[in-house]
Amino acid sequence: MKPKLNIKKNDRVMVIAGREKGKVGKVLKVVPEKERVIVEKVNMIKRHTKPAGKNQGGILEKEGPLHVSNVMVMCDKCSAPRRLGRKVLEDGSHVRYCRKCGEHVES
Repeated sequence: MKPKLNIKKNDRVMVIAGREKGKVGKVLKVVPEKERVIVEKVNMIKRHTKPAGKNQGGILEKEGPLHVSNVMVMCDKCSAPRRLGRKVLEDGSHVRYCRKCGEHVES
């Protein structure tokens, strides 16, 4: 069973722990099985690759995964990292909201 995460693809998040603390970026990928997220331009790692087929080898830079506990969703209205809550609207749809200002968080 995969865990339920509050973070979704295309959310703006801030890193709150580790060497990348304070950086803000967009979530590119969520891996719920490992509780990890990949954030744009954060936690850059270097991959040394061999030439294979038409791919030229060399040193590639790409984003590495971060644990979900090290990132927090940015509220658009507060423009600060905030905790999220969930509620069910009258029409039965689920929505995430900022626990501080009550604004709906869109991904």
